[in-house]
Amino acid sequence: MSISGTGAARVLLVEDDRALADLLVSLLTEEGYVVRVAENGQVGLHRGLTEQFDVLVIDRGLPILEGLQLLRALRDHGILTPTLLLTARGTVADRVDGLDGGAEDYLVKPFEIPEFLARVRALHRRHLATVPALPIGTRRLIPANRTVIDPAGAHRVVVLSERECALLETLARSPRQVFTRAQLLESVFDRADTDGTVDTYVHYLRRKLGRDAVDTVRGLGYRLGAR
Repeated sequence: MSISGTGAARVLLVEDDRALADLLVSLLTEEGYVVRVAENGQVGLHRGLTEQFDVLVIDRGLPILEGLQLLRALRDHGILTPTLLLTARGTVADRVDGLDGGAEDYLVKPFEIPEFLARVRALHRRHLATVPALPIGTRRLIPANRTVIDPAGAHRVVVLSERECALLETLARSPRQVFTRAQLLESVFDRADTDGTVDTYVHYLRRKLGRDAVDTVRGLGYRLGAR
């Protein structure tokens, strides 16, 4: 099941309670989300800085790096992804701290599952409304509807699949970076996929957008082409 017709949204769940994390992963996956889990704030910070997500769900009571500290660190690095804080702390002062710390929403444990899912959907809608177009040479990638627009081309609009869009968006967000196949597998594809999957989707992008859409850096990997 896709989310709002735009392809599966990516959620980072930072939660150290294994049982709760497993439950939320199952529920979010059933809703059509792709979920990455971090068991502590340090891992959450690494994933938040190195991978692309549509929604962050962060528990406040995390080991190593507390949830609010994690969120502030992400905001300090320019990561503005809409965030839901989960916490057992329900006082007004705690909620104010969470919202002032950069969270868009705040949910007190224990919570009802339908409300949790509704809040995640609302944050995803907010993300879609604010995602800008990304430059792809003279063209523009619009991740919200998985299209590439070429104002000067005969075929002005190209529609991408979910994975094609995720791959191109990852390359476009860091246009000077060379990504290894392992990095692309980690951030775009499923754990069961192989290096050949990356090569296949690079081929698909080139077939739709031209061979200059993605550059091969021999011995290293791929980067955005048509620059």
